[in-house]
Amino acid sequence: MRVEAVLFDLFDTLLLLESNEIYYTPSLRRLYEFLVKNGVNISFEDFILAYFEVRDRFYSESRKTLEEPHFNVRVSQTLQRLGYNFDVSNEVVVGGTRAFADEFMRHVSLDADAFDVLQKLHGKYRLGLISNLAIPECCWKLLDKFGLKGFFDVVVISGEVNRRKPSPEIFEKALKALGVKASRAVFVGDMLDLDVMGPKSVGMKTVLVKRRPMEEAVDVKPDRVITRLSELLVVLEDC
Repeated sequence: MRVEAVLFDLFDTLLLLESNEIYYTPSLRRLYEFLVKNGVNISFEDFILAYFEVRDRFYSESRKTLEEPHFNVRVSQTLQRLGYNFDVSNEVVVGGTRAFADEFMRHVSLDADAFDVLQKLHGKYRLGLISNLAIPECCWKLLDKFGLKGFFDVVVISGEVNRRKPSPEIFEKALKALGVKASRAVFVGDMLDLDVMGPKSVGMKTVLVKRRPMEEAVDVKPDRVITRLSELLVVLEDC
């Protein structure tokens, strides 16, 4: 059956993050510095402790619910834990999230093959993007920065729809927007649990971009495995 749509993961598929989450500490530092400049009188150590307590609870809950609240919720709840009653729309919370994102984006680069592959697929297939990120504004900025936004017929970001991969709903939402049946779509990503198990649950074909050793605990196999994005062009010819 002919493939009509190709959907991509974003991070470590089209865009590459520095290894070992090197971005995390400097991003949190930028967030903290913004808060202090705007009247939040706490030590970095107390901030870090409260932040990770809130973050870890979010991660634990999201594994069960597959929900993805906006990062502003995380910042707001961290501040509330520290005695500051700022809601998610408060300018200090919003600005803090923006400071985190600005630093995070400095640690992101474009995969060497990404632009060329998308350019060759554009017009031949319907193209989509599905990304897990609690700061959707950051995704949009990165797509603009690297000139990728115009390639996609649909972009679904978890923080905008409060659903995250591998939830079937986020894939179904993208397929509905594309007007394509799951059986005629391929998903391309780098993680077995999110980018293979998720799309397979709704009937999509999958291509794994192998960036790291495959997770043995995840009992699911992609339809094809590639080691660089340029190989996708050949793989799709066989689908």
